[in-house]
Amino acid sequence: MKIGKIDINNPILLAPMEDVTDIPFRLICKELGADIMFTEFVNAEGLVRLSEKTRKKMSFLPEERPFGIQIYGGDEQSMKKAALIAEELQPDIIDINCGCWVKNVVGHGAGAGLLRDLPKMQRLVSEVVKTSGIPVTVKTRLGWDSQSIKIVEVARMMEDAGVQGLTIHCRTRTQGHKGDPDYSYIPLVKKSVTIPIIVNGGIDSPLIAKKIFDDTGCDGIMIARGAVQNPWIFNEIKSYMQTGELFPAPSFAQRIDILLKHLQFSVQHKGERYGVLEFRKHYSGYLRNFPEVSKLRSELMTYTELPPIVARLTQFAETVQLESSKQLAA
Repeated sequence: MKIGKIDINNPILLAPMEDVTDIPFRLICKELGADIMFTEFVNAEGLVRLSEKTRKKMSFLPEERPFGIQIYGGDEQSMKKAALIAEELQPDIIDINCGCWVKNVVGHGAGAGLLRDLPKMQRLVSEVVKTSGIPVTVKTRLGWDSQSIKIVEVARMMEDAGVQGLTIHCRTRTQGHKGDPDYSYIPLVKKSVTIPIIVNGGIDSPLIAKKIFDDTGCDGIMIARGAVQNPWIFNEIKSYMQTGELFPAPSFAQRIDILLKHLQFSVQHKGERYGVLEFRKHYSGYLRNFPEVSKLRSELMTYTELPPIVARLTQFAETVQLESSKQLAA
């Protein structure tokens, strides 16, 4: 897949996710095999108003490249200005969000709201492309609802507008994150355009990832919630694509090691108290499917400092390992 200076065969991308894809999480996913990273959603109006909180969402580290900044908004002029502000940081990609389904975004004619006004969507994207010296991509959905799926038409419009890649979340706006994604439209899109097509939605295992590559002919896949539950998924997919063999599930000790590394990144980049509080949403993903973890998770949620968390997790990991050794010896 080639977008600008990026040239990666069958890349696996980390999706932009609000309140999730911050620097600490991205660093972990990069270490575990993600090829291309994106910011959280960046509000164009916030950038234009010079909101420092919004601007901070665009920050990234050199080791995260290839890297994309995703912006969203419903006003053409604000989006043009936002693209210029984003361009100052010299990302590899500027991505336009035309797929966010939440009410307060679509209600302002942004995100998936643009799917209800395709001429406006084309104008807005075209203006950003004209303004930006950075390759522009778009992320969207199949359509507003099952009665208005026009993704082939949208893909052609986006190519005509000058975008260099299109990510398709294979659900409608009405579905949100519910229901099964429908990947059957992707081969039709691939036949209709020459730009790279990236598939998103419901990809949470190496088997699904390979099937999508094989069945759709897509150029890349993008992982969202699957990475929150299992940040190892990037390397798992790559291994399966290359060897046809599945990785063994990470042990509890491996999960704890990565959890602690992620937590330390969070503290390093956000300060101890805020870094610990912000990390709480990740405990359920790292600790799922292990015995006795619900009580441990509840205990971890009470801490606001790093040392007691490290001590408690280390102790718990040692207990799990001891119990496992006893069972093997029995």
